[in-house]
Amino acid sequence: MLYHLFYPFHDLFSFLNVFRYITFRTIYAILTALLISFVVGPWLIKKLKAFQIQQVVREDVPSRHLAKNGTPTMGGGLILAGLIIPTLLWSDLTNPYTWMVLLTTLGFGALGFWDDYQKIQGKNGMGIKARYKFPIQMAIGFVISLILFNVMGHDSRLMFPFFKKVVPQLGDWYILFGMFVIVGTANAVNLTDGLDGLAIGPVLIASGTFMLFCYLAGNYRFAGYLQIPFVRGSGELTILCGALIGSGLGFLWFNTYPAQVFMGDVGSLALGAALGTIALITKQEFLLVIVGGIFVIETLSVIIQVFSYRVRKKRVFRMAPIHHHFELKGWAEPKIIVRFWIIGIILGLIAMSTLKLR
Repeated sequence: MLYHLFYPFHDLFSFLNVFRYITFRTIYAILTALLISFVVGPWLIKKLKAFQIQQVVREDVPSRHLAKNGTPTMGGGLILAGLIIPTLLWSDLTNPYTWMVLLTTLGFGALGFWDDYQKIQGKNGMGIKARYKFPIQMAIGFVISLILFNVMGHDSRLMFPFFKKVVPQLGDWYILFGMFVIVGTANAVNLTDGLDGLAIGPVLIASGTFMLFCYLAGNYRFAGYLQIPFVRGSGELTILCGALIGSGLGFLWFNTYPAQVFMGDVGSLALGAALGTIALITKQEFLLVIVGGIFVIETLSVIIQVFSYRVRKKRVFRMAPIHHHFELKGWAEPKIIVRFWIIGIILGLIAMSTLKLR
């Protein structure tokens, strides 16, 4: 919005040339998102308490979680506001990729809102039944993937980190693959969101990594030099990633242990879907597996636990997702969170190293 408002006058006022620079707009998207979070956050938490929009802790989680009962939830709305408003203010709104990520975020955010509402109304922490929730997720993911497939000229390439010459083509099957990436990432982030600040930390790391990749993929010279796919227009997603970082940091201010508010499914599903969509646009789907390794580990722990119990009638972990396993081993919650963040940072550095190791 500000880009379209001020940049046309750059011939009259040379200082308005700064609006053409993605880096300038990204910095101010981050700052705007932080400002929104710090201003709106305390008010939102107060309103959530007033309307008794509070976490309902399930009985099948570690006992220490009972102390979290009554903590305001659905704070993911603060993240979405901090993401969407700065993106609309600082982005080039003629860019289709920006709108695709925003639509995905809103779609999964709306589903997460409904899920959170059902949990609060039922007062049992159970939300929408899986047989309803997953088909809706797949429908949204399929539509987004189909549109992206057409917007990107039916580009069905798969890029593998570290292997520049391995570039398989999926053809029309890429649409289903894209749906899997979006839905899988959304649910992986959702599974990770079980401790104060545990999910938002890796989300910030992944957002920072993809902010770099979006900028490079949108620049023909940089993309050619680094031998990554050039995606015309993807550079504008740098601003959206910046807004995501700003809103995530602002939310973490209130979500760090002991949390004043939880993001809820409205936040976790939306953030995961946004990251999945960005990975599809930049053709870095498998890079997401590396930089989002924490989400992968959490998801695999659930799959392994369920499979083992059904086949062997034995559990591999004391409880899944795996962060609960460490809780039951006696680890303090802040220790688990910070150690998972450290692992996330290491994975982010490995992901960025793929720019040169090809």
